Amino acid sequence: MKYVIVLCDGMADEPLEELGGKTPLQVAETPNMDLLAPKSEIGMVRTVPREMSPGSDTANLSVIGYDPREYYTGRSPLEALSIGVDMEPSDVAFRCNIVTLTEDQDTYEDRIVIDHSSDEISTEDAAVLIEALKEGLSREGYEFHVGTSYRHLLIQKAGKVVELTAPHDILTKRIGDYLPEDPVLGEMMRKSYEILSVHPLNVERKKNGRNPANSAWFWGAGTRPALTSFEEKYGKRGAMISAVDLLKGIAVGAEMHNIFVPGANGGLHTNYAGKAKAAVEALTEEGYDFAYIHVEAPDEMGHQGNTGDKIKAIENIDTYIIGPVAEMLEAAGESFRMMILPDHPTPVRIRTHTKEPVPYLLYDSRKVVGKMPEYHEGTASKTGIREEEGYRLIARLFEQE
Repeated sequence: MKYVIVLCDGMADEPLEELGGKTPLQVAETPNMDLLAPKSEIGMVRTVPREMSPGSDTANLSVIGYDPREYYTGRSPLEALSIGVDMEPSDVAFRCNIVTLTEDQDTYEDRIVIDHSSDEISTEDAAVLIEALKEGLSREGYEFHVGTSYRHLLIQKAGKVVELTAPHDILTKRIGDYLPEDPVLGEMMRKSYEILSVHPLNVERKKNGRNPANSAWFWGAGTRPALTSFEEKYGKRGAMISAVDLLKGIAVGAEMHNIFVPGANGGLHTNYAGKAKAAVEALTEEGYDFAYIHVEAPDEMGHQGNTGDKIKAIENIDTYIIGPVAEMLEAAGESFRMMILPDHPTPVRIRTHTKEPVPYLLYDSRKVVGKMPEYHEGTASKTGIREEEGYRLIARLFEQE
């Protein structure tokens, strides 16, 4: 038996007036999900504990089977694991986004976050800017590390975890009310704008109609995590397919195998087909029992407030991942159980995460168990199947309840 989770980051949403009172998942053309739905268990799951913030960190830990109340020590330390940063117990990691701020205000505090991803800046361009920050913001006890796209890392030696605001939570808002209270972090962010706003790479980006990546933004502080081995916990050899450092870091901490897929970039135009192929090869040729296919695109489109592209992202997952994975596993003669779900909602109306329960679909190639004709938020809420503790859902997948 093989097991697959297709994690559609931020796919869940609200009914939208522009869609006739339907959600993007309801409107999207998803023939492969529609084929699986009547044969599958469909229900709702609370992936984010009520008392915790609705991040992809806490939510994905839950989906992979780790209670975030027990295992979560911050988002950035998980990303540090993914890029090979060896943290000391006293170190604190911070996510360092390269963001776009407005430039027509007189003071840094009056600027507004208009893009948390700087037009989904490439890793190559971002690395140039991080090097500029390393040089211009150099100070003892602080280290910058290049990550992926707009997502990078700052390590503070012998640091302290402080409350910070994620930039995607304050899009279109004045930043002065959300800057760090820590004077060093605040000073570094202000100076980062002075460095990056005039950097030749950003001058060129603006000439080409791209958003300038003109400021560092620190958030997601935490200390080194300690996850137990996934194989030891669930008796399954697991593989992770993701373009996002957070998910790669969870995999490192859980001693799962990270699979690199060329062209996988966390955006709308990621290599969906490559992810599907890599997952099936891991399961059928490399001896893995479980594949976790993480796709960031719906979340990014939700943060951008782009309804049409969010629908397109969902359709791409259906066309290039869900259908092919099922077909390839069937062609290989493998019995399999596949779960499809988001980690959390990212409603396009508010452009940030919420902690409402999300719909899941659980398909078993050996049997028909469902009654619902379609899979989306509406049908899932009507089945009466509900899991309040998200970290328990994986036991349902593995039939270990």
